[in-house]
Amino acid sequence: MQSIGVAKSVDLTGGESVYCINEAQLAAAKRLAEGEGESAARIARAIDELEDSLSRNERATVAFLLIERLRTSDR
Repeated sequence: MQSIGVAKSVDLTGGESVYCINEAQLAAAKRLAEGEGESAARIARAIDELEDSLSRNERATVAFLLIERLRTSDR
């Protein structure tokens, strides 16, 4: 049985391999984003805002820069 309303913490940073899209990490990210709870709502709002205000190329730039920051930062 799946618990509802409580998101399990999922590490998506992947260390150095973050430049390769790991299918298991992508699936975990989708479950977190499409689930119920506070994290899913925040993620949906952020994605909607980015998609509404940035071009496809700008969104790709943000994605790459976020990946780079995840790779090089402890935050």
